[in-house]
Amino acid sequence: MFEEASEVFDNMFKSSFPLTFIVFLPAVLILVSPLPAEAAHEFTVYRMQQYDLQGQPYGTRNAILNTEARTVEAEVLSRRCVIMRLADFSYDKYQKALRQSAGAVVIILPKNMSAMPQDIVQQFMELEPEMLATETIVPVYFAMEDDELLSIYTQTLTSSSSQGSLSAAEVLLHTATANGFQMVTSGAQSKAVSDWAITSLEGRLAGVGGEDLPTIVMVAHYDSFGVAPWLSYGADSNGSGVSMLLELARLFSKLYTYKRTHAGYNLLFFVSGGGKFNYQGTKRWLEDNLDHTDSSLLQDNVAFVLCLDTLGNGDSMHLHVSKPPKEGTPQYSLLKELEMVVASQYPEVKFSMVHKKINLADDMLAWEHERFGIRRLPAFTLSHLPSHRLAQRSSIMDVRPHVDVKKLGRNTKIVAEALARVIYNLTEKGAPGDLQIFSEQMQVQEEQLSAVVDWLTAQPRAAQLVDKDSSVVSTLEYHLGRYLKDVKKHYVKADKRDPEFVFYDQLKQTMNAYRVKPAIFDLLLAVCIAAYLGMMYLAIQNFGVLYSVVRRITQPKMKAH
Repeated sequence: MFEEASEVFDNMFKSSFPLTFIVFLPAVLILVSPLPAEAAHEFTVYRMQQYDLQGQPYGTRNAILNTEARTVEAEVLSRRCVIMRLADFSYDKYQKALRQSAGAVVIILPKNMSAMPQDIVQQFMELEPEMLATETIVPVYFAMEDDELLSIYTQTLTSSSSQGSLSAAEVLLHTATANGFQMVTSGAQSKAVSDWAITSLEGRLAGVGGEDLPTIVMVAHYDSFGVAPWLSYGADSNGSGVSMLLELARLFSKLYTYKRTHAGYNLLFFVSGGGKFNYQGTKRWLEDNLDHTDSSLLQDNVAFVLCLDTLGNGDSMHLHVSKPPKEGTPQYSLLKELEMVVASQYPEVKFSMVHKKINLADDMLAWEHERFGIRRLPAFTLSHLPSHRLAQRSSIMDVRPHVDVKKLGRNTKIVAEALARVIYNLTEKGAPGDLQIFSEQMQVQEEQLSAVVDWLTAQPRAAQLVDKDSSVVSTLEYHLGRYLKDVKKHYVKADKRDPEFVFYDQLKQTMNAYRVKPAIFDLLLAVCIAAYLGMMYLAIQNFGVLYSVVRRITQPKMKAH
């Protein structure tokens, strides 16, 4: 058989050139693609949040992507990967992609998000909670813009936009000849992470003068939150709160070092984890201290709990309370001291108390102090935000430039002065309101505040990314250990039978954009080859007729004599 095939091919090559050309040209066109698929670009993508909280699913449910790219301007988005730039993003366009059953959505973010126009930043910050409000079957990814990714977007936009203004034949031709991009992720489908531990830390400064001393608790949660965990840096919320807490620990540790300034208050510092997930770390810490032990500072004589949240900007300070403090209580004293320090030393700052009752029907608590209020501990939250609903508390746009170190230092000084006046009972002793305790060698160090904020915003701190062995936890433990005693870690894991929270993996993947021809190109190429072969077959079968016609046309006419 092989000998016969060899003889056939020998005869074909020895025969005339047209026959060989006619047979082998289609074979070459079929076997050799005119534009082989090649990896046009490889880039990192960050998936939208996926978690369950109290049995309610949030975020995207899928992680696998393998589909052709389109922009939202295309007429048909079904089973396509819709690419959008942040500058052109809107909730209506996002919903259009979901309604048309898009295969995926990729949102391209600028390299420097802080340089974006403020109206675009504010609009996206307000849309993030809406994107997370319900579960989404479609995979949603975010990518940082670069030149190649921008080129892919531009080519896809040109292809998608032109189709709406062309005729059906022109659309077909354009679709067949245009270059496309197949977007493919390298990871697997997401799955629940088991036995994830949220870590919190505490440390204390013991007071002097007796056993039943009142305790002041200062709290700040360290985790960040946004629509994508790997892009959540939480500069103001709540890097500023953690930075202030560490600076307060440093300042009061100096005062408690000397006998003359060692006060009759226990100071308990708590850096909580899982703050953005209904304050899970604080909830477990309270349960451990109030329900599962016989000896705890929280069981004895708590003067008040001061939670620090989002204090790195603005010219206002709001004391959020669930129950207005009564006159004669330590919490009322703190309120009055804050008012006095602001009025005497920082008149440019607007200070107010915001009263909001705890709504147990809500899925999420408004502020961290409400966790303590549920357990009947006097507590409040200090923030420059007037409402818990403001978008900057949970946004990937909350980056380092959103913290003004000057204002953070000023706010830290206000809190430190007010606390010192309460602890040392300075008002009743006749100290003037403009007395500055933290000055000269005891002054607030803005360099220290800035360094802590820089470190906290150098890596994302979403609760799904900070495990018990994380450098974030170990560094916080180190800083607390420098100033405080009895530094301890506390862990909270979700209950296996009825988990309050569930995290999922595959939050960061590598995506490849392959340059490909559309499937219709292969179909049209096959039709053209079939037509070519059919014409050649008819020409060969009717060669005599074709030859006589050609000769009649090309032969010069004989002149009549």
